[in-house]
Amino acid sequence: MKKYFKNTKHNVLLIAIVTGILFLAQDSYGKSLQSSDDSLRINVPLGGNTWSSGVKSGGNVTNYGIENWTKESTMFTIYVRVAKTGTIKVWLNMKVPEGKSKIELSINGRSKKMNAEGVDAKDYYVGEWKIVDTGYIAFHLKGISKAGETFGDIANLELEGTAINEHTAFTKNNEGNFFYWGRRGPSVHLNYVIPVNTNVEWFYNEVTVPKGQDVIGSYFMADGFGEGYFGMQVNSPTERHILFSVWSPFKTNNPKEIPEDQKIQLLKKGDGVHAGEFGDEGSGGQSYMNYNWKAGTTYKFLLHGHPDGADHTTYSAYFYTPEDGTWHLVASFRRPATNTWLKHLYSFLENFSPEQGNKEREVLFGNQWIRTSAGKWIELNKIRFTTDNTGRKGYRMDYAGGVKGNEFYLRNCGFFNDYTPVDSWFVRPLLSKQPVIDLDKLP
Repeated sequence: MKKYFKNTKHNVLLIAIVTGILFLAQDSYGKSLQSSDDSLRINVPLGGNTWSSGVKSGGNVTNYGIENWTKESTMFTIYVRVAKTGTIKVWLNMKVPEGKSKIELSINGRSKKMNAEGVDAKDYYVGEWKIVDTGYIAFHLKGISKAGETFGDIANLELEGTAINEHTAFTKNNEGNFFYWGRRGPSVHLNYVIPVNTNVEWFYNEVTVPKGQDVIGSYFMADGFGEGYFGMQVNSPTERHILFSVWSPFKTNNPKEIPEDQKIQLLKKGDGVHAGEFGDEGSGGQSYMNYNWKAGTTYKFLLHGHPDGADHTTYSAYFYTPEDGTWHLVASFRRPATNTWLKHLYSFLENFSPEQGNKEREVLFGNQWIRTSAGKWIELNKIRFTTDNTGRKGYRMDYAGGVKGNEFYLRNCGFFNDYTPVDSWFVRPLLSKQPVIDLDKLP
């Protein structure tokens, strides 16, 4: 010790230099979130990446994160996708309104506990885990004990380690309301290839939801076109819809703002069909029939589009019930400022309930045909697979589509790992099973 401090002036200067270097390193770390071992440190906001299980009244996922967590039986799961293996260190950014709380965090079956207290939010180090495979990681949070009414409010996960890099996927922020869209999950689409210079008057499709894939909040959309969409939904444990909607040419999310001459006109609807307006994702005319369709059964959809030559186009949707072998009219809508045959044909799968965005679902689409204005039937067997902005931004990567057997399929949500590259092309086998429909006898 005496030998080390012999030259006091020299050592003071050395200490000052070292201290300055450490200060600069610390300042750089705070700005770039880069740790000393060159591993990245990231902030995962819980508001867009978390789901609860257990008693619903025992805690909430809000844009802030986890709030009002009162019940031990309510647990939370955060999902993050890693593109490389390695290690992950975890911090929880939280505050405890009253007393001290003990929280357990589990990853891949390994649990670690931590204590937290204090009304000011701060980072609490939980521990380090080894990640041996790429793909989605589930971070399970469980409340062990608490002194106050709640376990505390948790805003973020802080992650650092060699398994974290710029390709780590999660909903990064709430710009553009992405916490909502991220929790809904990525929508996926089949975009059908149509022969050029073809006037498409009819579009036919067959849809099968495999057993166990009829998750609440799902919309299995069969016949999409440039001005609307037609398919079947799971709305609640007891209610299912056959839904047909047409957008107004007037761009707004509020149907009350649509001028009278831009409104979608209902020409007719089937027995028991509800018809009205819709908003929020564009606006226009909407119709639906309550029908308790079954998973594992194939249903048929038929869409008609016909321009009247007077700057209006009429769209009509028909649904086939195999139980009685009958085609049913859902509705016919007249769209102003429109003079077109059916274009931009597509199918999609979406989840419209953020609380259900952690549940996987799948649907099969088969035997697609179009009928031209000249009366010729043409089979469609080539598609381009796409996803929405949630998927394209890499916020969610649990999306897939392609060919299974003789059918196209779509799959989303549930945080599976084998995603399909966006804009992939697929061709299914030709079936040559032209629809047998007496179009003149449709209702």
